[in-house]
Amino acid sequence: MKEGQKLWTRDELSLAINLYSKLTFGRLNATTPDVKNLAKVLERTPSSVALKLVNLASLDIVQKKRGIKGMANASKLDQEVWNEFQHNWDQAFLESETLLANKLHTSIEELNAIDISDLNKEGLDKERVVKTRVNQCLFRKMLLTAYNSKCCITGIDNPNLLIAAHISPWAGNQKNRLNPSNGLLLNALHDKAFEHYLITITEDYIIKVSSLLKKQDSPQSIHKNFLELEGNSIILPQKFLPSKEFLKRHNEKFEQG
Repeated sequence: MKEGQKLWTRDELSLAINLYSKLTFGRLNATTPDVKNLAKVLERTPSSVALKLVNLASLDIVQKKRGIKGMANASKLDQEVWNEFQHNWDQAFLESETLLANKLHTSIEELNAIDISDLNKEGLDKERVVKTRVNQCLFRKMLLTAYNSKCCITGIDNPNLLIAAHISPWAGNQKNRLNPSNGLLLNALHDKAFEHYLITITEDYIIKVSSLLKKQDSPQSIHKNFLELEGNSIILPQKFLPSKEFLKRHNEKFEQG
């Protein structure tokens, strides 16, 4: 370590991973406002934060495949904290979001501009609704940056038409509701089709269409929006590849249907 430098703590690395998950890959640099803001919170230079983001990026399987450098400078603690996120993303990410909100003397809801003014009731029901809204907001934010705000099937890039879809359903996988590797950014039509197992994505990231849509008298819209897509590769994200394990489970239910 160079003279004047200080070691990164576990909390600091947690906040760095939090920021990495929210930025498009091209914005991991010292001039990005969010990088400058985190540097101020951590009392570090923007350059040191940007360098750490690149170190962390080298641990992401997407960046490994792209040959992104930085692995040699990633520390043992970098890898440990990164693995903690991978093993229980929901807990680790929410802890990092809470830590960031506390450092900024605000709440997670205010930090993410989540409107809860319509919730007047106190107690468990309110807490559950707030937590759900927070989770949905954060998950969507991560997927929009991972997929560069484009549907992974069609390339549609209007955010109003895009859904942050879970591969392993929200209700059945509580540890991975926030895990970006459990997500696909889809337009509303293909999100619904994926939800109902009318399409799936193979472990090799290839689109498959259900036989239920392959009828001889299918309208042209079905051909255009589904049948012509079969066999195509999805547009892969810039970060956080979709989990092959979660896709395998979806494929199995797709085949049963």
